[in-house]
Amino acid sequence: MGRTEEFEELRPLLFSIAHRILGSEAEAAAAVQETWLRYAAQPAKPAPDKEFLTSTVTWIAVDALRADRMRPEKLPEPLSTAAVLLLERLFPLERAVFVLREIFGCGLPEIASAVGCSPAACRRLAAAVSMMSGGGRALPWPRRIDGAEQVARALVAIVPALLRIGVTMESQQVNRRPGAIFRDRTGRVLSELSLDVFDGRIQTIRWLTPPDESRGPAADAPAAG
Repeated sequence: MGRTEEFEELRPLLFSIAHRILGSEAEAAAAVQETWLRYAAQPAKPAPDKEFLTSTVTWIAVDALRADRMRPEKLPEPLSTAAVLLLERLFPLERAVFVLREIFGCGLPEIASAVGCSPAACRRLAAAVSMMSGGGRALPWPRRIDGAEQVARALVAIVPALLRIGVTMESQQVNRRPGAIFRDRTGRVLSELSLDVFDGRIQTIRWLTPPDESRGPAADAPAAG
């Protein structure tokens, strides 16, 4: 299949990604057109095309939203939206690798031990995830996610993937707020999150990575703003 046919087949998906980030049909169409221009300009046809095109349109849409300061009310957290969209496109094991590396800050040996594969296999898996998250540059994961819908989508994408590889989650006060502690199979703290709850719904989550892996939960630390 040639480039034009491949692109046209994926155009609805690319438009959907751009529209969910930008919130505007016209701007989403412009992002898709820019994606085509970058795709056509590649000296060799990228393989696989789908990963190249979806990551490219995501970055184009996020960059466009960053540059547009006139309508922040339409989408106050573009990086949150882009990051959640990426997570939802990954398979469970890929999600676990992404979370362990980009959110928890784990190195490849730790990730390999957590997911139960060899360091070489883990390195290959991490390289596949990096390609999908932006052609080798990791999509910045926001340390804070706001909005009940975004919070719910993020937790649904993250928690089951971690539980599948033996990471445990304990409910506990973190920074004097309701929260949770994530531990690996050995009991070591990987990360913590605190929650803002209003009217029975979680409105905000804040990710905290312990500065020293020998430390326990940061329950007594001052509350973050």
